[in-house]
Amino acid sequence: MTDRGLSVVRAGALTSVQDEGRHGQAHLGVPRSGALDLPASRLANRLVGNAEGAAVLETTLNGCAVRARCAVVVAVTGAPCAVTLDGRPVAWGAPVRVPSGAVVEVGAATRGARSYVAFAGGVAVEPVLGSRSTDLLSGLGPPPLRDGAVLPLGHPYGTSPHVDEAPAPGVPRELVLRVGPGPRAAWFAPDAPAVLSAGRYRVSSASNRIGLRTEGPALQRVIDGELPSEGMVLGAVQVPPDGRPVVFLADHPTTGGYPVIGVVPEPDLAAAAQATPGTPLRFVLARRR
Repeated sequence: MTDRGLSVVRAGALTSVQDEGRHGQAHLGVPRSGALDLPASRLANRLVGNAEGAAVLETTLNGCAVRARCAVVVAVTGAPCAVTLDGRPVAWGAPVRVPSGAVVEVGAATRGARSYVAFAGGVAVEPVLGSRSTDLLSGLGPPPLRDGAVLPLGHPYGTSPHVDEAPAPGVPRELVLRVGPGPRAAWFAPDAPAVLSAGRYRVSSASNRIGLRTEGPALQRVIDGELPSEGMVLGAVQVPPDGRPVVFLADHPTTGGYPVIGVVPEPDLAAAAQATPGTPLRFVLARRR
């Protein structure tokens, strides 16, 4: 095997190709997509000598396994997990040299939800609208990985750093999200901000790459009419009819008809990407300037 590529041995629950996403396409109805935990994705790329925007694999909960069809340097970051090379333990959070034909297995996350697997040269699937990312909402980009699939790799264009391990933020036991004012705050009862900030919320098992859904106190509306669809941004806190907030993530729709009570700043969303079902969630209201 001399071709530059990967064979998927075990696809896992949901493993997809992700990069920095499709910027500037919202007017076409195309979400940004891209890695949910961008700092983890960027770190993995730096460890193998890639540029930040190279495409990686994003795993969900139970990892994946791939066979290298060429010699390649690999690094795994994001949710901590066991990493093996042909069954032997190797380092997480550090560059690992993988010979041609060897199987790299990314195990189940011990904490958090999503691990990132970078390969020197990047995953070189065909870009769509300027990105190699899988978009679960629109279906753009490559489909989620399936057993037996083959993914091409690009040629390395950098060298991996000489490190024993790279520092990375831990996975929080409680998810804390700051919330700034939203465009439809007036649609909610006067006490809604207090309910949001004081409520004991948890991350719902219905969460996905489109949005982080919550379980907890419902937010009451004072305007019950229909809201015409309007533009939605990354981090928008939309409130559907059941009153439980939904935080929009990378694959969110570009328009929506439910009112937005607030917006979570993008730097907070990396932690949201690692929040597993049942994780305690606290909203902190940002002060108006």
